[in-house]
Amino acid sequence: MRVDDFDFSLPQDRIALTPARPRDSARLLNVNRAILQDRVVSDLPSLLRAGDMLVVNDTKVIPAQLYGKRAARSDGPDIAIDVTLHKDLSGLNETGVRWRAFVRPAKRLRVGDVINFGNAFSATVEARNGAECYLVFQVAEGDEFSNLLSKHGAPPLPPYISRNRDSESHDRDDYQTTYAEEPGSVAAPTAGLHFTHGLLKRLTADGILMEKITLHVGAGTFLPVTAEDTDDHKMHAEWGEITEAQAQAVNEARTRGGRIVAVGTTSLRLLESAAGPDGRIEPFRQETDIFITPGYRFRAVDALLTNFHLPRSTLFMLVCAFAGTENMKAAYRHAIENAYRFYSYGDACLLERFR
Repeated sequence: MRVDDFDFSLPQDRIALTPARPRDSARLLNVNRAILQDRVVSDLPSLLRAGDMLVVNDTKVIPAQLYGKRAARSDGPDIAIDVTLHKDLSGLNETGVRWRAFVRPAKRLRVGDVINFGNAFSATVEARNGAECYLVFQVAEGDEFSNLLSKHGAPPLPPYISRNRDSESHDRDDYQTTYAEEPGSVAAPTAGLHFTHGLLKRLTADGILMEKITLHVGAGTFLPVTAEDTDDHKMHAEWGEITEAQAQAVNEARTRGGRIVAVGTTSLRLLESAAGPDGRIEPFRQETDIFITPGYRFRAVDALLTNFHLPRSTLFMLVCAFAGTENMKAAYRHAIENAYRFYSYGDACLLERFR
């Protein structure tokens, strides 16, 4: 399929730079085939039924945005360097903690350069490939790296936010789900940002189940689709885990007649990666690079709660595959015409599976 088929015009003022407050006051477009309903996220209990299961991604965003300086060298002074960590390569080993990172300006770096981020916190450039570097952090132990990252790092806000405003102190809380537990993501699973503790209690009281799984969101979130045909686009792999107990809980909910409702495309991608031909979820602990486009046969997920996505993005392709391309194009036209807010801090839609 041509990537152009998933393009649409999005006015700049539809892009949300701050979240709704409270979180569950965000607008919610309920999409059931060609039927559209304007609701709010706090209406979610009335849109689900007892026995349905929400499957959420409990990954926790790490403060992966670092601002440092390249140490001065003989052919030039120190210069400011922006670093966005996006993949933990090996954890602690004999040379320190190793990460892949997007770096600006990468062309000013070469192998062996040292980037200083603060007192006793620095990294050495091990390799460089275009705008990406392999960095080795010199720390004594893993906990020390986490502590230093927490002290010196900031939330890695999406580029369309960071280009338009500075990171603020409340982003550390805003850009984190209320149920985040497992550190490892460099971007939030944004559909989950709409949940408050109060909404979760109401859902539980109404007999709606919830299960947590983990997919650490990585580099693919930041990268545009540059290919002209979807067959030529390669997804970045992301690490996910579904335990035996979690798989059993999801399968039992479906056996009892409940719908499986993925909260976010990350949860959906992990469930589909772990699903057998009959839709049963198997334990899963590895990377997935699943790329879902129209024509994909969904096996595990019945409904999807997700935000509004970028034109030409893999996520817009995914929702078109899930709810029908023409249905989603109509839904997005409705959202734009009715001033819905797009992207990470924006509004949400609840999608019924098309087939």
